[in-house]
Amino acid sequence: MSDIKVPEIDREKEAYTPEENTLGVVTEIVNASGHRDQLDRQYGILSICGMALTVDNAWVAIGTSLNVAIFNGGPPGVLFELLIACFYYCFIAASIAELVSAVPSSGGVYHWASLSPGPKYGRVLGFFTGSLNFFGWLFDLASIVYIMSELVVQMYGLYHPNYVQQPWHVFVALLLITWICIAVTIFFNKYLPYLQQFGLFVVLVGGIATLIVLAAMPKKHSTNSFVWTDWQNNTGWPSGFAFLAGVLNGAFTIGTPDAVTHMAEEVPHPRKDLPKAIAAQIILGSICAFVFAIALFYGINDLDAVLNASGAFPLAEIYIQATGSTGATFGLLFIIFLSLGPCLIGTFLTVGRTWWALARDNATPFSGFFSNVNEGLSCPIESTIFTGIMTTAFGAITLGSHAAFSDLVGSFVILTTTSYALAIGGHLFTGRKNLPQGPFWMGKTGYAINAIAVICIIFFNIIFCFPYALPVATATMNYNSVILVGVTFLTTIWWFVHGSGKYPGPKLGGFIVTEEGRQLAEK
Repeated sequence: MSDIKVPEIDREKEAYTPEENTLGVVTEIVNASGHRDQLDRQYGILSICGMALTVDNAWVAIGTSLNVAIFNGGPPGVLFELLIACFYYCFIAASIAELVSAVPSSGGVYHWASLSPGPKYGRVLGFFTGSLNFFGWLFDLASIVYIMSELVVQMYGLYHPNYVQQPWHVFVALLLITWICIAVTIFFNKYLPYLQQFGLFVVLVGGIATLIVLAAMPKKHSTNSFVWTDWQNNTGWPSGFAFLAGVLNGAFTIGTPDAVTHMAEEVPHPRKDLPKAIAAQIILGSICAFVFAIALFYGINDLDAVLNASGAFPLAEIYIQATGSTGATFGLLFIIFLSLGPCLIGTFLTVGRTWWALARDNATPFSGFFSNVNEGLSCPIESTIFTGIMTTAFGAITLGSHAAFSDLVGSFVILTTTSYALAIGGHLFTGRKNLPQGPFWMGKTGYAINAIAVICIIFFNIIFCFPYALPVATATMNYNSVILVGVTFLTTIWWFVHGSGKYPGPKLGGFIVTEEGRQLAEK
């Protein structure tokens, strides 16, 4: 650590003060990323908590993935696997909250992985961490857009009994939704904090209203044994392994703890408020998802009909069974539609800001182009449009193979958690000494919490790479490991083509990570 002098922090402004580092480089620092503020700091505590909950949208996520999750144990499997995922994500969330409290920047795990290991490994580790995190979030964005597209098509199908859903119908909806969201993200940025507050209202109040309907309207509820004890393992794996593998569905439900960290440069008090938003997402998201799943299962009277329903959106069939009313079903689906709007906008913000933060440090192709910011609109327009183009391209995959698309977007969990492990691990294995202490600092307890987070990520990511079912067939093959290796391989190529010779590493807290990085930055 002798190579780096950790700068002091102005606690009133929650920004790093200008300071000369040991390399003799003086940098005027406005925010923790080492760059001048270019985005409006317009997200207060309510808005940023709203974004944390709407991007996660946990109760909607578990409902829309039910037709996949149900095979790993039936309703009891879904419920208890979700609890396990929520439990171990608490350790991940606490570790991320500590990191963002120390160094709040739009790069998130990319910047922490660059700083926490120290100057010897920070530049290369951060480069790979940023790539894995970006692609994980990009795949998640594609999955959310597709979910909303299917929802819109299903809402249409409710009032057209003879309608037969075709892949191109969903793709057209995906196109419209994607580019409407892009336009809103770019041109209505100053109103987005209010949209996230509205999203918070819908997620909480709409969720409660849905619970009341599901509890009150069914003429006949499922039995307690169906919900809590009737284990149904349809994977071919031994029950213990099937349970562990099913935790992936719970991880998909709750696995967005770093979403709001990419908004750090748009929050007036990020070092204090972002840890609170992360806590709100994990705690409220876990409670909402668990209670909603219970209500769903008590409302089912024909599970086979749910699993074999037309389209791939199981909630429509569940709502029909629970309410017996097309109008009530449409109303409940419309609540989900309203919640997915802020969710999508928040995810576009997260992914666009992540790509922009990487480009700003010359870590991406065409970095000069993608690092631009329209300060009048307070938006990195080029990076935001890029996320729309990539989402459209991934959506087009469904026209040829829905299975290929599902494999791609399903890698969200393993890619993002791997990036978390790199950042948290770098912090842990260097004695937690390379970062300044923020308002949320876990002290000696942090060693145990960081260690548990890294161990759980490694353990479950290995489990998540096994085939979904036995005997192994094309439809049940798990491509998580292939996608993880593929993204790492592409990043390695980009490192040797560009990164090793032209990527200086990020400026963080008034210093450049390495002497080599300083020399590259001066070119």
